[in-house]
Amino acid sequence: MRRDDKTVLAVSATAFGGLLLLPGALDGFIRLTATYPYAMSFIKFAVLATLGECIALRITTGVYNRPGFGIVPKAVVWGFLGMLINVAFTVYGGGTPRLLTGLGLLTPEATGFCPRLLTAFAISVLLNSLFAPVLMVVHKLTDLHIASGGGTLGGLFRKPDVAALLRTVDWNVMWGFVLKKTIPLFWIPAHTITFMLPVHFRVLFAALLGVALGVILAFAGLRAQKV
Repeated sequence: MRRDDKTVLAVSATAFGGLLLLPGALDGFIRLTATYPYAMSFIKFAVLATLGECIALRITTGVYNRPGFGIVPKAVVWGFLGMLINVAFTVYGGGTPRLLTGLGLLTPEATGFCPRLLTAFAISVLLNSLFAPVLMVVHKLTDLHIASGGGTLGGLFRKPDVAALLRTVDWNVMWGFVLKKTIPLFWIPAHTITFMLPVHFRVLFAALLGVALGVILAFAGLRAQKV
């Protein structure tokens, strides 16, 4: 294990260990999440989803960062996407139970594991069918925009040529793998678990899923290179 790998592992273990083991840390985290939900969503995704991209880069190239990669602009983009994801969680998490009730699939007084699982699965299906594809395309466009600006923070805030960026997307990969495979095989099951969790842990868990997906995408890229 290289020195930078040990550093990343040590920092991650310290952060999560401190959250779980330090007296009052977890309660403080829950209070902050409840008081400042969107600011905390920004921070969680800026840190964890960007870490996922860095780990993916480490797997595919051997380094966590390189010129033009743009860790800081990626973190800014992920922060704002995290806030948008929190909005989606609120909308779909609140609206889907009402939809299920209106369809006669759920009663307002229903409790227990099965109703919770049905609700979580339905939220995940709707979220990932209607919201996630747009989010994934937007994220891809921001990645391409960051790369075109040399990975600089200033480059991020240049006016993007959206039409040109859309033409550079590899739609075979976007549809054939990112949308057609990761949504049903990874995101729907993963977000079903997410919506089984207490509300204050959902966005954190979703950000952690970004780390896991980064690793999955990295291995998929390595596999594609070998074919």
